[in-house]
Amino acid sequence: MSCGALLLAATHSGAGKTTLALGLLAALARRGLRVQPFKCGPDFIDPSLHQMAAGRLSRNLDLRMCGPDYVRALFARQLETADIGLVEGVMGLFDGGLASPASLAKALGIPVALVVDAAGQGESVAAVVKGFETLDAELTLMGVIFNRVASPRHLELLTAAVQANCKTPVLGHLSKNRDFVIGGRHLGLRMGWESPLSAAQLELLAGTVARGIDLDALLDRAALAGRPGPREARQRPEAAVLAAQGQGRQRLRIGVARDRAFCFYYPDNLELLQAQGAELVEFSPLDDRALPPGLNGLYLGGGYPELYASELAANLPMREAIRDWSDSGRPLYAECGGFIYLCQGVVDREGRFWPLAGVFPTRAVMRDRLAGLGYREAEIVRPCLLGGRGGRLFGHEFHYSEIEPMPETVGRAFRLAEGREEGYQIHHTLAGYLHLHFGRTPEAAGHLLAVASGCRPT
Repeated sequence: MSCGALLLAATHSGAGKTTLALGLLAALARRGLRVQPFKCGPDFIDPSLHQMAAGRLSRNLDLRMCGPDYVRALFARQLETADIGLVEGVMGLFDGGLASPASLAKALGIPVALVVDAAGQGESVAAVVKGFETLDAELTLMGVIFNRVASPRHLELLTAAVQANCKTPVLGHLSKNRDFVIGGRHLGLRMGWESPLSAAQLELLAGTVARGIDLDALLDRAALAGRPGPREARQRPEAAVLAAQGQGRQRLRIGVARDRAFCFYYPDNLELLQAQGAELVEFSPLDDRALPPGLNGLYLGGGYPELYASELAANLPMREAIRDWSDSGRPLYAECGGFIYLCQGVVDREGRFWPLAGVFPTRAVMRDRLAGLGYREAEIVRPCLLGGRGGRLFGHEFHYSEIEPMPETVGRAFRLAEGREEGYQIHHTLAGYLHLHFGRTPEAAGHLLAVASGCRPT
């Protein structure tokens, strides 16, 4: 068997593609295959679940945020050490335009396995599948997987209807089963490292998928896509430039906040920093009482500071250490949850105020509904940690908090496409709600390190 890749998509959000993706990853891994997971779009949570199921770091593939060249190269490089690649889609197959699973499948040249939520459906399911297989002639549907099938008779009805009216074969099904429900909260499902499925549940899911889905047929159809192009086509064009920049620079130690409260990082961002000479040193604003020694810069990613606000507030030595770091003019980059931590504090949903690092003279206030969502393109209008005036950065925004008015005395480094100013700057501290991905702009990582190289280590 020669291996390839596939994209697992669905007819709509909530159809069960994450559960099926986890089951497929676990079932294929239990066959002894090296399964490389990917996630279509900017999501941080599903990739952590993929890692839980497959035992391999999952990667985000986002055409809109990272551009097609970067996405193709990343996809090909990750498959070099894998037997099979599985990309989990987002929303419905055609939802999102350039950011849709359909656009990604075509850009990568891989087939789609379509998840259909069969609850409440009978023979009419054939019309749904027929529509999906005919809407875009450039897209290849490799098979249909029914989810939430009620009974053997229900499965017979569904299968017969599709076989009689559609070209796409039925690969299998998953029955209704509450044992596989993954717990969630305001930002989505729980992270993989929180074990939202126990080892026993994951084993049960893998076994159920292996019995209900024809894995041999799935692998054979995925193999028809073949492998990406020659090795030289898989290299990022900027790789040589990054290596050269890293060679001429002193080894820089960058402290990365990593714990239960700060867990949203794109692996690519961290690797781009390492490629340019950074040594990443993890620390915990929750549990550590001091910053690691010898640091040249700090990176505070997103996560759930609002869930651990009382613990973060209680760790006064760390709050003071990070505020002193910023006040001294040393480089500090923070996004979303990291930005909340740098505010005076956060007001939770019960109205309680929890003091935090106090770098920025404003408070973050939790809301009951989304306060910011969507892709963002930022123009740098004021020189900052990530570049000079006129540069552009790409990312995504997703948060339930919003800040009280930021004083005009605090600089704004970015202007977003809709005209809003973001990227708040004090000294060499840059922070905001944007989750940026450096794949399209690796020079941003280099600029951060260039600033860090001019600062004396702690």
